[in-house]
Amino acid sequence: MTTYRTVSIDGLDIFYREAGSRDHPTILLLHGFPTSSHMFGNLILALADQFHLIAPDYPGFGYSSMPTVDEFDYTFDRLAEVMAGFVDAIGLNRYSLYLMDYGAPIGYRLAIQYPEQIETLIVQNGNAYEEGLGDFWKPMRAFWQNKTPENADRVRQALTSKNPFLASGSCS
Repeated sequence: MTTYRTVSIDGLDIFYREAGSRDHPTILLLHGFPTSSHMFGNLILALADQFHLIAPDYPGFGYSSMPTVDEFDYTFDRLAEVMAGFVDAIGLNRYSLYLMDYGAPIGYRLAIQYPEQIETLIVQNGNAYEEGLGDFWKPMRAFWQNKTPENADRVRQALTSKNPFLASGSCS
């Protein structure tokens, strides 16, 4: 059975799904973009009899707090800091990381900072290098560098179903 919880990290409410016995090996499921922990619903059901599964929503995603860009620095470094606080707050000492897409740069930072905690890396479609981020990310990069209304509009346009990168499932 999956339970739904929230924990406060640095003044942010971080929502997470949890299933399976804490006596089993733990897997921390870090989701991709533009999704949330919801993407792991079926996987959690399939693995909960053999693993302890934790799937958090990052700040700005799913059911977690959604501070504005003026209130929160939406960088991989900052998201990794929040996830490190999350891991500490829920008492994970040893766990495997399942990294999907956007979760890879967050999880890699956790693995580098706390290698003694990590048992396994399971990586699905995760980039480890800047060159791996394709054309889909150009509007986001422009907005990250210069938060103008024009760049914000380009990001909104990139996140529509009419974007060929989203339609094809090829965001990297």
